[in-house]
Amino acid sequence: MAVINATRTQFGDNSVTVFTYETITTANTTGAPIQMAEYADRTIHVKGTFGAAATIVWEGSNDGVTYVTLTDPQGNALSKTAEAIETVMEVTRFARPRLASGGDGSTDIDVIVLLRRANPMRT
Repeated sequence: MAVINATRTQFGDNSVTVFTYETITTANTTGAPIQMAEYADRTIHVKGTFGAAATIVWEGSNDGVTYVTLTDPQGNALSKTAEAIETVMEVTRFARPRLASGGDGSTDIDVIVLLRRANPMRT
């Protein structure tokens, strides 16, 4: 199984960064971790074809080895079976998407992560 690398795009004064993971499938189930601790705001958008009860999770780690499913502001696990946009509550050094269960040959999920640095100089 291959690990999916994210593409990175920065906007404006470079305080906004978007990472995009494309084509998470049953053959390529895990995204390469990104470092996101410096960002004050963290939002994930999960979309695509979920096929046969696929569940994708957004995980975080501070050591880069042991990953745990992160939560939204209401304390719900970021574990999705359909398209969703959610804020990520925890600040961890590393974070990644992972196809945790299910899926079939039609599964093709993209995860778009929007990160914004706090910028007191912004006008």
